[in-house]
Amino acid sequence: MDGIKVNALMLRAVDYGENDKILTLLSAELGKISAGIKGVKKAGAKLRFAAQPFCFAEYVLTKRGERYTVTQASETESFYDIRTDINKFYAASAVCEGANSLTFGGAEDERLFTLAVQALSNICNSDESYALIKFFLAALSVSGYTVGLDNCSECGAPLLSAQRMRFDMSVGAFTCWDCGTGVGASGTTYNILRMCSGKTYDPAFITPDGAKRALRLLREYLSYKTDSRCVSLSEYIRLI
Repeated sequence: MDGIKVNALMLRAVDYGENDKILTLLSAELGKISAGIKGVKKAGAKLRFAAQPFCFAEYVLTKRGERYTVTQASETESFYDIRTDINKFYAASAVCEGANSLTFGGAEDERLFTLAVQALSNICNSDESYALIKFFLAALSVSGYTVGLDNCSECGAPLLSAQRMRFDMSVGAFTCWDCGTGVGASGTTYNILRMCSGKTYDPAFITPDGAKRALRLLREYLSYKTDSRCVSLSEYIRLI
């Protein structure tokens, strides 16, 4: 019987037995799935690369009942440069962590798969902090948790030049300081997020620590919506 071929990104690997692993794969065709892979902890294992972080490959699977097993794989991209830079490594790990949190097993989501692969490519080739912000804004949006970046969600007043405002986690939108009851947020955070989403922004608010501020808010929002611990994202924020 021919195997099932999927284009997939390896999100997570867990040891299973002495030499095997259980992979969490985000695929274009089947969404997020778990698949066993045998013997990959052995030195010189043929499929060892397929269980490495950030591996993007065509995986060939067999299915028995509800269980998938990887039988072959052909690497499309290893994103090797990510592994040589600690900041990029944790940024890429945060992408995989976020994609895992925002997807459900068996639910097809080619958009999120494409966003994750593109984010890893951007992290390799550009400023990883802005690539990470862009990924989370887009990934949250396709998952139904859009970050509202227009005027105050309560009174409609412009926020572009506001020094301080609030962010309502329940609705994912910014408000004037006096209008809302959400967590405090700065004009820097708001404008960095607008810049990364392709909207107009006030350049006076783009500061060296802006990416860190924006990522902190995105971390709290993601955690609020998905109950994720955001371990890799937290470590990346600590590093920058």
